[in-house]
Amino acid sequence: MRPAVLVTGGAKRIGAAISRAFGKAGWHVAVHYGRSKPEAEALADSLPSAEIVSCDLNDPDASAAMIEALAARLGDWRMLINCAGVFKLDDAKALDPAIFKEAMQVNAGSPARMAQAFLASARAAGGKRVVQVTDQKLANPNPDFFSYTMSKHALASTVRMLAMAQSKAQDRIYGLAPGAILASHDQSEAETERSHRMNLLQRKTLPDELADAALFLSEGWLESGETLFLDSGQHLLRQPRDVLFLARA
Repeated sequence: MRPAVLVTGGAKRIGAAISRAFGKAGWHVAVHYGRSKPEAEALADSLPSAEIVSCDLNDPDASAAMIEALAARLGDWRMLINCAGVFKLDDAKALDPAIFKEAMQVNAGSPARMAQAFLASARAAGGKRVVQVTDQKLANPNPDFFSYTMSKHALASTVRMLAMAQSKAQDRIYGLAPGAILASHDQSEAETERSHRMNLLQRKTLPDELADAALFLSEGWLESGETLFLDSGQHLLRQPRDVLFLARA
């Protein structure tokens, strides 16, 4: 029996890179999608063993129900990677209530509920792993994308709390904090090239590097509650604005 992994937001962008990496490594991949069914189907068809699942992460009850349904039928479900998220612009001078509500639910509330349901109900050989994909903004915040950044801080807080709550030593909860990896918001390709090199190594961090890190975390070598930063050193800087806007300046 193949070990199984669920990747939320697994049909596109970083989630798709993670899905492909786990599929290539011999895992059964459950590819979650919200509104990207054609992309999810095409990706699942390209993998040796995969399926697609869907729920609206803005609905906390639906996200928990999806986890419980998968747990009832997957025999060796070892890993949940919460990669899906929303990234909409507001700033520290004017929080947008609608953007805040959606960001807190999709980026923090539902991943927390899904992690709890997975840890409580999934069956796994050799321990379970949860990876919460956060952001290097945890260590290098700026006033842009205010609600998004708050939601990622909230998600990051779940990593150690969930780790502390587990009674089984073989279960692990981790954070994975990427920097700028793919074009975001309304970036042009030229802006992406400039902004993604605004880090200590002056290099682009690639989606496959994040996927490799997730595979490493699947082995459980690190102490539960730890977070890995994959950002070419961006989190060690102090940037006054999001690199999207620094590149334009």
